[in-house]
Amino acid sequence: MEESKIISNTRVVIIGGSAGSLNALLQILPDLPLFTSFALVIVLHRRGTDDLTLEGLITLKAQTEVKLIEDKVQLMPGFIYVAPSNYHLLFEKDDFFALDISEKVNYSRPSIDVSFESASEVYGPNLVGILLSGSNTDGTEGLKAIQNAGGIIVIQDPKSAEMPYMPSNAILNTTPDYILSTEDILKFLISIDK
Repeated sequence: MEESKIISNTRVVIIGGSAGSLNALLQILPDLPLFTSFALVIVLHRRGTDDLTLEGLITLKAQTEVKLIEDKVQLMPGFIYVAPSNYHLLFEKDDFFALDISEKVNYSRPSIDVSFESASEVYGPNLVGILLSGSNTDGTEGLKAIQNAGGIIVIQDPKSAEMPYMPSNAILNTTPDYILSTEDILKFLISIDK
């Protein structure tokens, strides 16, 4: 008998991005009020260093508390989590994170596809995937996995993206639930905190 998929009841919003996506986040996070009904996980392409500059910047700009991700740390609603550099971010049953140092995917570690696909297996219809600005194809396959698992996919409108290639590729190869400007992504996030 095949083991049924383990789906968590925790609601998760996972945001992926590459070049230009930090600017989009810095337009969204300062105006995003404290939220309690979901966890927000950010997976950005970043240099393979150990510094916490990105986490520090997001901590300064966001109203919601940022928690560091370490292997086997448990995800909880009401917090922002940022994928560390040089690891793929995975999701396990019972809402635990796992860090993986396997080969780069789409020239990146963390890879957006890897994190989106892993999250889709655990959170299914309780997952929202948002893809921001970037200059390669990472994220498209992950968005497909989220949608196939019953989740919602949101893509930044390429017209509002600093680097439109990544969202444009995703729009061409998926059926997005929403294509939104950064301002409308903010409104969407506020609207789902119920």
